[in-house]
Amino acid sequence: MKEEPLRKPDWLKVKFPAGANYARIDRYHRQNGLNSVCRSAACPNQGECWSKGTATFMILGSTCSRHCRFCNVGSGPLAAPDPLEPAKVAAAVAELRLRHAVITSVTRDDLADGGAAQFAALIREIRQAAAGCKIELLIPDLQGDWAALAQIVAAHPDILGHNIETVPRLYTQVRPEAEYQRSLALLAEVHRQDPTIVTKSGLMLGMGEEHDEVLQVMTDLRQYGCQLLTLGQYLAPTREHFPVQRYVTPNEFAALAQQGRELGFEHVEAGPLVRSSYHAEEQFSASQE
Repeated sequence: MKEEPLRKPDWLKVKFPAGANYARIDRYHRQNGLNSVCRSAACPNQGECWSKGTATFMILGSTCSRHCRFCNVGSGPLAAPDPLEPAKVAAAVAELRLRHAVITSVTRDDLADGGAAQFAALIREIRQAAAGCKIELLIPDLQGDWAALAQIVAAHPDILGHNIETVPRLYTQVRPEAEYQRSLALLAEVHRQDPTIVTKSGLMLGMGEEHDEVLQVMTDLRQYGCQLLTLGQYLAPTREHFPVQRYVTPNEFAALAQQGRELGFEHVEAGPLVRSSYHAEEQFSASQE
């Protein structure tokens, strides 16, 4: 018999999406068959972000080669990368008049370069279609292939993010195909290849981690050169996913944000509904001050 899920506290209530910008982006998704992490990962901030005219695109398909227990993106047959996808997403960025585009992907361990060439092509297309738009990527670990990473770095995104997701003790339970040290090494390698690119990572809390473990991960991220950090509440997409162990209070998030600033992060976005791309433009602006 499955354990009943915890009741969500009041601070996790999400406003119903509305407004012209929300309707415009929603319509664009439906008419153009666009993949976005907003929908595929069931992001709780979809209404707020779309109402502000921002969206996070997801490339390389809608099925993943890994089987993380926290993620709403499904696994299944993996299609070859669409050679027209970079131009299609760049056209969407231009048409939606985005000032800050966030692009992520499913993990594609089946591809020799993990999808790096597709990311690089997309950056080049956006630079041509929307020259003034800032480009933020959230990439998989590429299985530690730093030559593949170099393709992305050479195309020079403004921000290059890779989420650590949780504390190392919980990796075997929720991220069995990932490696904590490999994720840290990727962030350090970005900085080594091009120190002008801002690096970013994020954790989900409420999976059973201890406070000291979170602080150790934050310390590790700083030691590996990570500049921006997001901390948010884990929300199990379904009862089949890894269950929420507890709900972290807004005050706890505020305290962690302060500790992150003391560790030297240029900006920490922390709160129950925070996700990697939440207030992404504001996060980047803070790193440039």
